[in-house]
Amino acid sequence: MTEHRSATPDIGTTDVARADVATADQPTADEVRLARAYLLGVAEPPAPALHAFVAEHGPVVAAERVHRGQVPDGVARETQARRLVERSADDLRRAAESGHRLVIPEDDEWPAWPLLSLQIATGRGVRDVAAPVALWVRGSARLDQVVDGAVAIVGARAASEYGEHTAAELAYGLVQDGAAVFSGAAYGIDGAAHRGALAAGGPTVAVLGCGLEVGYPAGHVGLVNRIAEQGAVISEYPPTTPPARHRFLVRNRLLAALTAGTVVVEAGRRSGARNTAATAGALGKVVMAVPGPVGSATSVGCHELIRDAHATLVSSVDEVLDTVGSLGGAARTESAPRPRRPTDDLGPEALRVHEAVDERTGTAAERIAEASGVPLPRVRALLPELELSGLVERCDTGWRRSRATSR
Repeated sequence: MTEHRSATPDIGTTDVARADVATADQPTADEVRLARAYLLGVAEPPAPALHAFVAEHGPVVAAERVHRGQVPDGVARETQARRLVERSADDLRRAAESGHRLVIPEDDEWPAWPLLSLQIATGRGVRDVAAPVALWVRGSARLDQVVDGAVAIVGARAASEYGEHTAAELAYGLVQDGAAVFSGAAYGIDGAAHRGALAAGGPTVAVLGCGLEVGYPAGHVGLVNRIAEQGAVISEYPPTTPPARHRFLVRNRLLAALTAGTVVVEAGRRSGARNTAATAGALGKVVMAVPGPVGSATSVGCHELIRDAHATLVSSVDEVLDTVGSLGGAARTESAPRPRRPTDDLGPEALRVHEAVDERTGTAAERIAEASGVPLPRVRALLPELELSGLVERCDTGWRRSRATSR
């Protein structure tokens, strides 16, 4: 795209001449969308000063002032290099032709609630987690719906067979339980998570560190197409923006923010997956890690997260759901109710007494009190209650566990 182009509806020199006069009235929806498309490309995310400037002045006025260069120093530093590059109208046109869309905070589809965590963290002084100005989206899934109870699964690109199998199994089970699976469409754990979610019927969402039209990574173009069919592909970068290492690190804040929790399946000591986990923790989101073989270099990062109490150890879909909270709701209750044990409703003392009762031979109340540490009068009161519950039974030599519950 060329610079200093003034063709309508771009935010160009002709538009700047009428600047705030044109925005004195309420801007149209198209003007707001065009302004946000310009703002999304004018600064490299995250851009906290620009985000605050847009929140204060609104997107249309902010875009025109940025183009004119009449902004505070912080905004100028973030936008100076690109403020005269005008490709927003072309980006929107290309997106419409490709079946993509720009989702903005003014849309009903905008995932305002999960992204609020970025604003709160920024307000607390956490660096490099500013909320996006807008999001480019490909796919039929609505962002406001697919983020509800979603889980991010991330990990090493150079993953082991164990790691890829675990990621796919977790993703498959989470989707069956009603949770969307987010990841980054990279090789290794990301790809395995997406494939597991797709095998379960989706939805799954890929958050990219490049533009939607770049086709990166090349080996996952087909996978990304399938993700778009059963979920969505998201980027805050203009459609033709090339990949760069820093963009993937910046992308990680969106993975963390848009989901209720992040599961790290495999990660080295220094990895993007650990970066995502750290960001999720800073946002107040749940962080989980899957343990691996003690000698595996790809599990070192997971083990350190668990050892340092930065992540909860999980090894199954149930443990992920228990850690994050109720995601599957009624679907999980109807299709896979959690098995209950006969002792689940016992209080602490009753459980200790029950555990002290032998399974095969009778035990005197005095011995039960000694083994359980529960006072003898209390043991004598609890044993008949346990008998009524069918958990213990009397015999010639004392008390023993019920045969029906000792199996």
